[in-house]
Amino acid sequence: MATVTAQLSDEYLNLIDGQWVAAQSDEWITVESPRDRNEIARVPRGGEADVDAAVSAAAHAFPMWRDTAPRSRGRILQQIADALEPHAERIARIISLENGNALRTQSRGEVAFAVDVFRYFGSLSGETKGETIPLKATALDYSRREPLGVVGAITPWNAPVQLAVMKIASAIAAGNTVVLKAAQDAPLAVLEIAKIANEHLPHGVLNVVVGFGAEAGEALIAHPNVQKLSFTGSTGVGSRVMSVASDRILPVSLELGGKNPQIVYPDADEDWVAEGTITGMRFVRQGQSCTAGSRLFVHRSILDSFVEKLKKHLAKLKVGDPLDEDSDIGAIVNKKQFEQVCSYIEEGINRESTTVAIGGQPPTEGPLSEGYYVEPTVIVGVENDWRIAQEEIFGPVMCVIPWDDEDEVIRMANDTHYGLSAFIWTHDVGKALRAAHSIEAGWIQVNQGGGQVLGQSYGGYKRSGIGREFSLEGMIESFTQRKHVSIDITH
Repeated sequence: MATVTAQLSDEYLNLIDGQWVAAQSDEWITVESPRDRNEIARVPRGGEADVDAAVSAAAHAFPMWRDTAPRSRGRILQQIADALEPHAERIARIISLENGNALRTQSRGEVAFAVDVFRYFGSLSGETKGETIPLKATALDYSRREPLGVVGAITPWNAPVQLAVMKIASAIAAGNTVVLKAAQDAPLAVLEIAKIANEHLPHGVLNVVVGFGAEAGEALIAHPNVQKLSFTGSTGVGSRVMSVASDRILPVSLELGGKNPQIVYPDADEDWVAEGTITGMRFVRQGQSCTAGSRLFVHRSILDSFVEKLKKHLAKLKVGDPLDEDSDIGAIVNKKQFEQVCSYIEEGINRESTTVAIGGQPPTEGPLSEGYYVEPTVIVGVENDWRIAQEEIFGPVMCVIPWDDEDEVIRMANDTHYGLSAFIWTHDVGKALRAAHSIEAGWIQVNQGGGQVLGQSYGGYKRSGIGREFSLEGMIESFTQRKHVSIDITH
């Protein structure tokens, strides 16, 4: 069987009101592949005028889409899933080209997840139900769940398809229309999916604009006709989104950063645990995940033994060309992020009390030097209050912090302004549950390190975010509003 190629266009356009158009400024952004630093395409540099056109189209389409029968909306989402599936391999290769995620371990799964998202929310579109209240025999008292209107959605580059489709499918299933600002570093696969969706959706229901955050993103969050903002990205930008939204009392969903703890108890000094913590750290996504368990708290009694197990299993993973079937780990998304990750590594390894168990600074010669490649890096002997243990690195860098007392490790786990996820590793169910109930995070896993599953109420505590979008209740709470109606039936 012939290998499916990415089949990239040289030039991509924005989707506005069902039409593919360049930016009104006729300016462009070059998309660079982190695998070899070559330019692979160009996309419009969308700005305020383009966002305004997209929001106008979405606002015009909203009344018709709102009044479309929910099950009919659901059938359209199912049709998009069916149409997307034959393109899965091609789109997966585009993801690997544009953001550096390894094809075999990441990008294929991301597109498969996107297909499932359209099917999942397509099956739930009729579940936006209200309630009746039995006040008395002569009254009908009930609530309705109604869509909000135009949803402004902004997504990052690390899982561009997964995160864009989550917002698109849940928002339009509930009867909203969408203007999506795609990340300029990895917009191509999202635009390919928008092409497929546009063949099934009425014009204006889905609009996609590519541009810089300070231009297109800022215009979208400030637009007076946007009725809801849904943002995934850094905590710093999330604070800006919330600040702008507060001026208009606008509802927001924020999925933000994390500096997530993994706690290994003394009874968990086993190979499967070491492999699980590697999965939880998202090493095969170059650590570029907000749920990455980058603070590894290992009980002091097993520290040396457990670190050896980590080294053994990490040494089996191959860093390389994301399109190579042998590669487990791909490339950092761009030069800016690459240099930032390298600066954190340098800071960690220059401490007198630390040792580098594996990894370190990237190679300066050979094939890996031609792209933005960083080896999995484990720094042992880190203190919990150091910058590398408090700030989100968003790279393949794990800080190993020893602990002695259970209360102490829970305190250290919670000593962060983040609260997204946490991982607990022990055979003692009582200890695991005590820790799970004590850790200040929105998503806790015990003895497993995988990713989110559709239907889970996934989201963060503290400065890791507000709201949930991965489930039926998340769709209802995030993308509908409640209206109450009371009727006296005696007249």
